[in-house]
Amino acid sequence: MIIKDTLLTQGPECIDEQKLTGRNRRLLYEWRRLEERVAGRKDIDIEITGLNVMGLPVKYLVTYIIRSICGVERLEQLDEPGIRNEPIFATVFRMAIDIPEDYPCIDSQPAFRFLTHNEDGEPIPHPWHPNIRYFGDFAGRVCLNAPDSYMDLAWYVERIASYLRYDRYHARQEPPYPEDMKVARWVMRQGEPMGWIAFE
Repeated sequence: MIIKDTLLTQGPECIDEQKLTGRNRRLLYEWRRLEERVAGRKDIDIEITGLNVMGLPVKYLVTYIIRSICGVERLEQLDEPGIRNEPIFATVFRMAIDIPEDYPCIDSQPAFRFLTHNEDGEPIPHPWHPNIRYFGDFAGRVCLNAPDSYMDLAWYVERIASYLRYDRYHARQEPPYPEDMKVARWVMRQGEPMGWIAFE
């Protein structure tokens, strides 16, 4: 895990949890769980990109080093009948996590969004998956369809890794509806029938 702020270089284990209350205790818990779950992994890396006034992480950048679909060959002909649209792959995807001020209130959930452009504004690969928005103003937004009970950030990070591997997806036009209907149609009409979403 990369930690930008020198105050955090000793890691979350050096912070006295008993001196924290409410939200800050939860933020410390999330940080610890993320470090535990990604320690030694080669497919997921976490970088802290924002801190609150107490010096606890409220923004993360997750880098997935996972081969996954990042588009199709003939995007401009996506829904045209008879057009064979094979997938295009990438191996690095970056996702921002933003924790809102009212977190962990039930109506203030963290936002998960894949980056679609680099620092210079140039497009970068982002996932082609029915539960991740590919098109439009909300491109990169992740729909997690999480259970009713609370799950920690580490659980979400690992669940999204399973999205990238296409171990988990929902493409049917029924509740809970896909985040991106165009990608979902491709999955149902071409990805599944052609075996393109079964990859290593």
